[in-house]
Amino acid sequence: MAIAKTSVLVLDCAEPAALADFYAQFLGGEVRIGSSPDYIEVVESDKVHLAIRRDRGAAPPSWPRPDDSQQAHLHFLVPQDNMDEAEREAVSLGARPLQTRENRGPYDARRYADPAGHPFVLAASEGHALGQAN
Repeated sequence: MAIAKTSVLVLDCAEPAALADFYAQFLGGEVRIGSSPDYIEVVESDKVHLAIRRDRGAAPPSWPRPDDSQQAHLHFLVPQDNMDEAEREAVSLGARPLQTRENRGPYDARRYADPAGHPFVLAASEGHALGQAN
């Protein structure tokens, strides 16, 4: 019997409200602020559950530059036909491209940083298997 029933990915940053707003708009989710404005959750129909935690000393990784490791990244599956639309939406909300090569087709994976510098990938869901290296 599993003790843990759910998981939450927590991102650290200096300004949690702004980052929570970015992810809520991008995912079509809802921002939930509890008793502390230093910990904000973003929930989207029980599919995605993120939390943003204030860390005044947070520094984003430098990935893809080799001086720092990536540490972790978010991976969002997008229908292949919607990749351009998802890219435009992410950039319009404040995402910054990290890797701009043309990468069309069923294994399309486009890399960005959110407004606080955390890396994430938009990956075409057709032909993409979870756990597959990209």
